[in-house]
Amino acid sequence: MTLARYTAVILGAVGASLCAAWPALSAEARPAVLTGALLAAVNTVCAYFLALWSAGRSNNAFFTAVLGGMLARMTVLLGAVLVGVLVVGLPKVPLTVSLLSYFVVFLILELAVLSRRTGGTGARTAQ
Repeated sequence: MTLARYTAVILGAVGASLCAAWPALSAEARPAVLTGALLAAVNTVCAYFLALWSAGRSNNAFFTAVLGGMLARMTVLLGAVLVGVLVVGLPKVPLTVSLLSYFVVFLILELAVLSRRTGGTGARTAQ
């Protein structure tokens, strides 16, 4: 799957889920839920980009991109959450629940896409 298609799938999932949940959310929680969803979306698109970029490169480049990228992304997410809670004043619970929920769903999707990309073809060829 290309980066553009993956991004479209992620943004579509965010848009559809927020449209479904928006009426049930309180007015105070909406900005926090939207922020958590967008942070998780940017995080997963960056992770997918790094995985695509590192594919076919040396092991050193792969581990630097994946592990270094993970450290950088987690640091940026921590900073964004701190700014959102301490500076902007977003509610803590809706932001945290939204960010973690979307993060888990997107992580599962990313692993499924990447496993099909790398392992799916080889498994079918071996049979």
